[in-house]
Amino acid sequence: MKELTLLVLVVLVVLSYLPYYSFSETIRTYRILNNPGGRTTYCLTVTVQQSIYDYYASKSHKTNSISDFSKFVTPYTLKPIADRLWEIYTDDEDFANGVLMMVHQIPYSESDAKYPVETIVENVGDCDVFSYMAASIMIAGGLDVILIYYESQSHMNVGVNLSHVPHDARYTVRYVLYNGIRYYMAECTGDDWINGWRVGECPPELVPALSTAKVVTLENSEQTAAGQVSASYKTLTPSTLSLSASSPFIIEGSTLTLSGQLSPALPNKTITIYLKVGSSQWITLGTAATNINGEFSFIWTANITGICFIRASWSGDNVYAGADSPTLNITILSMFFFVLLALAVSLAVVGSAIFLISRQRGVAILEPSPTEILT
Repeated sequence: MKELTLLVLVVLVVLSYLPYYSFSETIRTYRILNNPGGRTTYCLTVTVQQSIYDYYASKSHKTNSISDFSKFVTPYTLKPIADRLWEIYTDDEDFANGVLMMVHQIPYSESDAKYPVETIVENVGDCDVFSYMAASIMIAGGLDVILIYYESQSHMNVGVNLSHVPHDARYTVRYVLYNGIRYYMAECTGDDWINGWRVGECPPELVPALSTAKVVTLENSEQTAAGQVSASYKTLTPSTLSLSASSPFIIEGSTLTLSGQLSPALPNKTITIYLKVGSSQWITLGTAATNINGEFSFIWTANITGICFIRASWSGDNVYAGADSPTLNITILSMFFFVLLALAVSLAVVGSAIFLISRQRGVAILEPSPTEILT
């Protein structure tokens, strides 16, 4: 029992002081024109923190029906991209075409379904993956969007409602009529970002399938998220984020105080706290706001047990790049385990005391008396 107790204590101490590990960020640059056929080129830099990539990568990717496609559309996460596009566009058609220029730069390869953040980081995808990304940015920009699914062709693209008939389409304008609204075709595949498909244009092989294509509405797409990407037309200034915990291990039901510092010291910035228990998926514990000194704190009541990984993340803005904190290893003991551990320690202490007392008595009995020495 004593050996087991010591082993458990050693393991807990080692786990608590394992080196913290941090993650890097992914930076992608997309070129876009001021309008289709335009002469002014902008370079939009998009930065994705590892924390938000891991968050989406660990989420379920399973689909049971086409209605599940909407869960891969994440407007809030990509809203900074939409905000930057609206800085150069004044027309919803140009905005939608700008989005298509972006996705047309991502290499095509057959892949499983994934979230837009994964697509940006992995820089590869196919028709449905590109459609999820394009739809996310368009919705974040305020456009009314649907997904158009061609079941027999195993193909997907986007339908977007515009304020006018597309002016820049070079071929017959195509659309899907749904609930009395025209959703103009937006084909997301193709690797020619300058001369690729524009809103309203339809690949010839899909024209016969338009009448039977299925519409996937996106009112159930993700409305809020743990964080956002950073997007800017200029190089973002780096930032750093620290994180510390009040204790490396606690008992289930007790509180853990997390605190950290954003540098530079920016006030009123939202810090997201992520949690991962063992091999489970990353989840968000909540958010905290920085004070005037860039400091933040978060108090969590631990209602779980096991070895946990906790980190903080800031998404950044149009001046500073986002930052992830190092990841903390926190061990949360169940009350039963704690009682058992305390009992084991008590038994070990009592056993050691009894052993020492009995040994002292044995020594006393064996020692000769002064009389015996004289004789």
